[in-house]
Amino acid sequence: MTVLSGKTHLSAVEFPDPQILSTPMPQSNMTEFFYYFAYGSCMCPVDLKRTLGESTHTYVIGPALLKGYRLGFYQRSQRRNCGVLDVVKDPHSYVEGVLYQLPWRLSDRLDEREEVPNGGYRHEIVEVHRDNWIYRNVRTYVVVNKLEEELAPNDWYLNVVLRGAVTCGLSEQYCWKLFHHMHQLQQRQKRQQPLRSA
Repeated sequence: MTVLSGKTHLSAVEFPDPQILSTPMPQSNMTEFFYYFAYGSCMCPVDLKRTLGESTHTYVIGPALLKGYRLGFYQRSQRRNCGVLDVVKDPHSYVEGVLYQLPWRLSDRLDEREEVPNGGYRHEIVEVHRDNWIYRNVRTYVVVNKLEEELAPNDWYLNVVLRGAVTCGLSEQYCWKLFHHMHQLQQRQKRQQPLRSA
C-alpha cells in the first residue's frame, strides 16, 4: 500500500498524479483543505450550506465508510430540542456517511455548528474508506458528555439526515437501517410519554 496525499490506495495500480484523485477540485495546495466525515444532518449539503454560508456541493467527495464505530443518539440538541447523532467506538460495526474536502476557512463555522466551543462535540481524527482508498487524518465529531440512553430525534432532524443520506448516495440498505433506527426511537418515546405524564 502507498500513502498518497493523506490516503492509502488499496490496489496494486499506480496512478501518475495521485493529487487529482484526492481532490474533488483542481487545487494545488492540499494544506488549504481538510477532510471531514459527516454522518448526521451535515450529510445534507443544503443544510450544511445554511450554517457555513456557502454552497458545499462542490466539496462533496462522496459516500464513505467509517469502520469500528456505530451510530447512536447520545446528545440532546438545545437548538433542535431532540436527540442528535453521535458515533461510538464498536469494533463490530461501521457507519456510512459523506466525505467532504472543506476549505480551512470553514473550520471554525463547522465547529460552532457542532457546539465545540460549548463542549457539545469534539474532534475525532479517523480513517475512512471510499472505493479502494483509505483517507487518513479525517475529522469527524463525537459527543463529549454522552447521554446514558438514546434520545429520539424529531421529525425535522430525521428528514434532513435521510435527505443527506439519499442525496449523497449512501447504500439503500444503510438508509433503511438508519430510518428504522430513528423511527423505533420515536415510537419508544411516544410509548413512554403517557407514563411520564401519569
